[in-house]
Amino acid sequence: MPSANLKKGDNVIVTTGKDSGKSGEIIKVVGDRQRVIVEKVNLVSRHLRQDSQGGGIIEKESSIHISNVNYLCNKCGKPARISRKILDDGRKVRSCSQCGEIIDA
Repeated sequence: MPSANLKKGDNVIVTTGKDSGKSGEIIKVVGDRQRVIVEKVNLVSRHLRQDSQGGGIIEKESSIHISNVNYLCNKCGKPARISRKILDDGRKVRSCSQCGEIIDA
C-alpha cells in the first residue's frame, strides 16, 4: 500500500491539481482511502451553524490523493520517491531515492 511510504510530519510537494507546486507538512494520513491532508493546501470553505461558539465561514484543509504528492527531501530539496533500505543493524528505514539521505533517524 502506498500510504506506508508517507507518514505524518513528512514535508511533501503537490504535483498536480489546482495547488500544484505548493508544499507543506502532512497533518494526517487516511490509509484506507489512500489520501493525505497537507497543511495549508487544498483549502475548502465550510459553513458553521450559529451557536455558542459563533458561526460563519471557515477555511480548512481537505484531503488529496496520495498519488498527487511527492516527498520533498530535506537534503537535496527536490521532490523524490521514497525507497527502503535495510541497515547493518537490521532496521528498515526510508530513504530518498535521489540522494540516499535516510529519512527515519
